[in-house]
Amino acid sequence: MARRSSKLCPESFLRPLWVPQQVWGGYGGGGGNGVRDAVLTTIVGVIVLFTGGIVYMAWYKENVLWKVGLHAELCRGARSASVCSPQIEKAFAAGYDPALELAKNAIKKPAETTESSSAESLDWDLEGPWTQHLRRAEQDLIDRIIQGKEVGHYFILLGPKGTGKTTMILDAMQAVQAEGVAMCDAHPDLEVFRLRLGKALNYEYNEDTQTGLFQRRDPREGGPALDIERALNKLEKVALSHAKKTGKPLILVLNNVHYFNHDDDGRNMLLQFQQRAEAWAASGILTMVFSSDDFWPFFVMRKNASRMHVVSVYDLSAKDALTAAMRMRLNARQKKESPELLKEVVDIVGGRLTYLGKVTKAQDMVGHAKHMLAVEKAWLLSQVGLIPDCDDDVMDEQKWSSCSWLLLREFVRKHQQEMQRKQEAVARGEIKEEDLNDIELPRISYYECRQIMTRPDFMDELDRKNIIAIDINHDVTPDSWLILHAAEEVVGEAGFDDLLDSVRDRVDEIESLHRTRELTFKDVDAGDRIRLTVDKGGARVV
Repeated sequence: MARRSSKLCPESFLRPLWVPQQVWGGYGGGGGNGVRDAVLTTIVGVIVLFTGGIVYMAWYKENVLWKVGLHAELCRGARSASVCSPQIEKAFAAGYDPALELAKNAIKKPAETTESSSAESLDWDLEGPWTQHLRRAEQDLIDRIIQGKEVGHYFILLGPKGTGKTTMILDAMQAVQAEGVAMCDAHPDLEVFRLRLGKALNYEYNEDTQTGLFQRRDPREGGPALDIERALNKLEKVALSHAKKTGKPLILVLNNVHYFNHDDDGRNMLLQFQQRAEAWAASGILTMVFSSDDFWPFFVMRKNASRMHVVSVYDLSAKDALTAAMRMRLNARQKKESPELLKEVVDIVGGRLTYLGKVTKAQDMVGHAKHMLAVEKAWLLSQVGLIPDCDDDVMDEQKWSSCSWLLLREFVRKHQQEMQRKQEAVARGEIKEEDLNDIELPRISYYECRQIMTRPDFMDELDRKNIIAIDINHDVTPDSWLILHAAEEVVGEAGFDDLLDSVRDRVDEIESLHRTRELTFKDVDAGDRIRLTVDKGGARVV
């Protein structure tokens, strides 16, 4: 009996499982079989790969829909929260919020026994925020916005750095436990901002996709703007579902939008959010809140604004600043100071909350306030310091500095005139001496500032450097009382006006030299004559 060979035919490896042996064998042998086998194998592989890609994409789209909460309608009857937990809806759920959690996790100083009687006499809760005992006028509106009661509009908060815009928003979020609210900080790098927005919305974009197996194009090739647009599309659908269920809009806060670069990319990103804010405000499904320290975002957004409301946030008045300083001093568990000393401190730093927070934590409040003024003066001189007899290499910088000091000097003059007017009114008995403390920062209209500086393009840079502040009424003020006091010390120095005039004359001289043309004559021998005629009238010289 012949033994059966244990070797397998190579063709059995090439034959697909779904092709019968009889059919496969019917192809015949020879060299042609190899070509047919290769073609058939390739076709089968392409079909399997194409089918797998279609199945994966269908599954991935369903998975993304589940993440962003579009299946919430199917989960209404689910009793377990773990069964239905869409990501973006989690971002607006009550409880944890990244920005609010960081604000609440403040480091508390150990309790001290000094001046405990003064805290008890004021009925002051040292463990709570000081803002709960001093409510700003804008806080009521911010609370209504965060609670979803202001429908049909979106808002932009404008005010100098440190006036308390973010603090008011966080206080309002804490009151509602961040229910229906998400907050995101802007960033100059749009890729970083893309990730921050994803964190705020609890959205993962396309980081988990495996479509690179089926296509060469990377999902991020469209740039951050395209990814953000996808996230806003998903957010819109979640907001529609939330508005139908609760009857209230979601709230999205974009904090510090002035951090976007003032270029085409930054302005386009701002416009992208503004277009969404207009549409969402009109439908009442989501209210956006923009916050900015600088004025240029308002200039960009006002061109297309029809539902935008502007909220200007200023420093505290002298009376409120004195009360805030006293309460912040107690909250910092420092020794009690006299009202006269607190008034001296407020006269130096003004009603800026961030400055009051620094001086009230210091042991020597007046000394620290004077130190802050010295630092502010040194910084101001480093930015706009005047250089007499400057070289032409720094002409542009000195042109910027001299124009800036023209405006700062006018602020100082207006402040001194207002002080003199009030003192004369007190001497005549028209007002009380306490009214001298109610003097506000000097204001000059934007139009007049253009005339004073003679270079209006410099004003945006002054605003970005926090040297001046511009409000919704297009009035320009020094950014803070520290800036004004620092400018007063510089302007009050002997010979300042002469220095400023000499720098401006030097700039004019350099510009005149740049406009001068030099004529050079070559190959001139002894005895040759050159006649040069200047005809300003335009008549032809024969």
